[in-house]
Amino acid sequence: MSTLAVDWTDPQTIGYPALAFAVLLGSIVPVVPTGALVGAAAAVAMTTHHLSLPLVLVVSVLGAWVGDVVTYAVAKIGGERAVRLVSRGRTPEQLESARVRFTRWGWQLIVVGRLVPAGRIPTLVAAGTLGYPWRRLLPTALAACVAWAIAYALLGVLSGGIFDNPLVASLVAAALVVVVSALSAGVAAVVRRRRSPTP
Repeated sequence: MSTLAVDWTDPQTIGYPALAFAVLLGSIVPVVPTGALVGAAAAVAMTTHHLSLPLVLVVSVLGAWVGDVVTYAVAKIGGERAVRLVSRGRTPEQLESARVRFTRWGWQLIVVGRLVPAGRIPTLVAAGTLGYPWRRLLPTALAACVAWAIAYALLGVLSGGIFDNPLVASLVAAALVVVVSALSAGVAAVVRRRRSPTP
């Protein structure tokens, strides 16, 4: 009987479910800094025996993927109401152009949207409301989540390789995530401005 008991004082018992739930929640409602969590968990895995880096990656990928699928499903099932919300202020020609872009570069848009800060939810909502098929969304979103988890975990691996203290390594990993996210957002904003037609 004792072998079936759950030891809630064990960091592994708490760590993996907490990471999975936080990443899942942050993938649906952007109130949790999921990239920072993955980086910090990777830093802990590098500096202690409480977490395993491969398991941190697996848990992060699964949590992010399920969250992305839920976001896409809500947009897809939302029907005309969701389409009106997304297409507010856009002409029918612009909507048709968006459909064409998803037909040609759908998987690239989903991958880039996952990696660029603040790009994931608009991309998934657009995919759902513009009829991007499930059979393409599921593997593409999974690949995007794998790339995302590896990218942010590498920041934790870097900080964990420099600092032996797990708390310091986690804080440095979170700070690196913030810096990288800010730089990515800045680059994306510059690209959007250059692509938008000048009035």
